[in-house]
Amino acid sequence: MKRAIVIGAGFGGLALAIRLQAAGVATTIVEARDKPGGRAYHWVRDGFTFDAGPTVITDPDCLKELWALTGHDLADDVELVPVSPFYRLTWPDGTAFDYTNDDAVLMAEIARFDPRDVDGYRRFLDYSAGVYEQGYVKLGAVPFLNFASMLKAAPALARYQAWRSVYSVVARFVHNEKLRQALSFHTLLVGGNPMTTSSIYALIHKLERDGGVWFAKGGTNALVAAMVRQFERIGGTIRLGDPVSEIEAGHGRVTSVRTQSGWRAKADAIASNADVVHSYRDLLKDQKRGKALEKKRFSPSLFVVHFGVRGSFPHIPHHMILFGPRYKGLLDEIYRDGVLGEDFSLYLHHPSATDPGLAPEGHSTFYALAPVPHMGKGRIDWGAEGPKLADRILDTVAARIGVPDLKDRIVTRFHYAPPDFAQDLAAHLGSAFSLEPVLTQSAWFRTHNRDDRIPNLYFVGAGTHPGAGIPGVVASAKATAGLMLEDLADHPSSRA
Repeated sequence: MKRAIVIGAGFGGLALAIRLQAAGVATTIVEARDKPGGRAYHWVRDGFTFDAGPTVITDPDCLKELWALTGHDLADDVELVPVSPFYRLTWPDGTAFDYTNDDAVLMAEIARFDPRDVDGYRRFLDYSAGVYEQGYVKLGAVPFLNFASMLKAAPALARYQAWRSVYSVVARFVHNEKLRQALSFHTLLVGGNPMTTSSIYALIHKLERDGGVWFAKGGTNALVAAMVRQFERIGGTIRLGDPVSEIEAGHGRVTSVRTQSGWRAKADAIASNADVVHSYRDLLKDQKRGKALEKKRFSPSLFVVHFGVRGSFPHIPHHMILFGPRYKGLLDEIYRDGVLGEDFSLYLHHPSATDPGLAPEGHSTFYALAPVPHMGKGRIDWGAEGPKLADRILDTVAARIGVPDLKDRIVTRFHYAPPDFAQDLAAHLGSAFSLEPVLTQSAWFRTHNRDDRIPNLYFVGAGTHPGAGIPGVVASAKATAGLMLEDLADHPSSRA
């Protein structure tokens, strides 16, 4: 039996390990933290369950496929609950927009803003369907290992003007500025600036329209636990709380991993779900390629305030986007200037709206998330600025959701800042999404699913093709697994 090691138990690492183990490859996951999940970590404090994220689940079929590989059913391990509306979008002037895939409701919402944009939205939806077919269905799980593969995809990319930004494409179809924001903000969920991210990422809209938005009962952590159960029931092994310190190599191939505890294991193939800079620079000890990656553009970080409060709030939906007074100006400060502005836009997550069990009886669980510059942009003293920003965010949330005594109701709270991403996840510059998803860092231009020089070293997750988000990293696992299984079938065992 061939053996594989997957470094990191994020969604991508778990999905890859399930595929390998299901195909008969003895697979071990080695995870640095005390719990699996990677960016989908969680905490339980004072009776409240707090998910680190991601908390928006789309395309559940890509997850169901991982169970179907072995004749099992995702529903036996975790319950996915539909969320409606997908998001409630609000602006400082009190305007609100419920974003859903109920066509009649959505068209009525659009018409309230500008009746002309109903037809424009339908044309945008046609565009989104086209890029979804080309960019996700046809290419999402196809590895781009050479430039010829990029050239093959070029006609489709050109047809949909992939060099344009999502925002500029949306603006072609709709007139109302708030609707432009409502239809372009999705790239922020995968680390992309709507003003610069390739229009191919408009596919997210179609992905949500067709597959819906879901939440795992018990929290995202319950979905992670379900993936671990599926992996272990088919014979996989997971090792927690032991960071990999080195990927060992010899004679042009990787041979084994060594951990901080001194544990060492050999493998025929090794895949990293860890940060790509960390993987090359620190684990493989390839300083040259690590430094080359450091020069690329990285997605911003996040500042997340988790808080559990007394009371129930049925008027507050599961997902809200609280837009600030600025859109492009704020994005420029986050992505270009490295400035922590006086205003912000927030994603407010209220999971106890769907699953009251995530909080003690009579209480509610929330987090408020603000995109912020990564640690390579400017110099922000997060030790000093973090508590102040957390208070400002809570004050804004209280005012925007109509709960003026929100801070007085807080039972427990804590925040998670860019240095925490760097410390806990070895994320380069504290980036929350790895490489920024611009066209020149997508597909072949992104870290390849299989290394170009070491034929049995592979990558999975946000830093490789196709990119961040649950569907993205699960698709990367499918692409990487295909390569690994083909290579392992063709190559004799390299183990001593």
